[in-house]
Amino acid sequence: MNVRKNTEKKETSGKNRVVIIVGASSGIGRETALRLVQQGDSVFNISRTSAAPPVRTVTADASEEGQLTRAVEAVCAETGGLDLLVYCAGYSCLAPVARARSEDYRYLFEVNYFGAVEALKACAPYLEKRRGRAVLVGSMGGELPIPYDGFYSASKAALAMLARETDMEWRPRGMRVSALLPGGTATGFTDKRTVYSAEESEGYFSALRKSGAALANAEQGGMAPSLVADAVVKLAARRSPPAVMAAGGRNAVVRALARMLPERVTDWAVRRKFNQK
Repeated sequence: MNVRKNTEKKETSGKNRVVIIVGASSGIGRETALRLVQQGDSVFNISRTSAAPPVRTVTADASEEGQLTRAVEAVCAETGGLDLLVYCAGYSCLAPVARARSEDYRYLFEVNYFGAVEALKACAPYLEKRRGRAVLVGSMGGELPIPYDGFYSASKAALAMLARETDMEWRPRGMRVSALLPGGTATGFTDKRTVYSAEESEGYFSALRKSGAALANAEQGGMAPSLVADAVVKLAARRSPPAVMAAGGRNAVVRALARMLPERVTDWAVRRKFNQK
């Protein structure tokens, strides 16, 4: 495990907190790291890929049990404590449930959900000493299904419930946990998604391809990652943060409607959005 140091001068203004972001090498995590650095925070990225300076990287794979724990311990041994955890790691796999390979959906849950559990467990003793915060970056896909990206939606639904549950347990100890739910966000995540081929998805491919195209359009035409990062930073700074919150006014409205309307109505709307019969 390597800690890569940067040689740039750290800003002296700001809150001067110690922050760990799991997945700060790109996308929402990278934008969040930049904003926190601008505030004067010391930010550490934990991921397989290095983040550009001034963020420092501790190399670890969220899908491999124990690596996140060792990375967190390495950071806290150096810094003496921790104020904020942001869990941004994510993986998506466009595949029919009936044809999905177990290694694909198990890897997805290792990254999207079980990695978050390990990160929370590893950070808990350090966050408790400083009455710290944790923000888990979820998805509106955990509120509404995404056809053929069902394992991703299921993992993000589980992540939101994990935030609610952990916040209940940690609140009496002075810590808070929140899940932030972005909708489509214009990042490189779209191109990194695993997409099953016609051969792999057999008779489902036509519908899968239509859903995938609609999903890519929603992402690349969606929020800028900088706006989601702003929401992460603001949520982490709130005195009494909600356990689960949508990122942006439009997503907040969609989330509220999805909870008020009958499921048959919301499912119909989802099928139309993703070009499904």
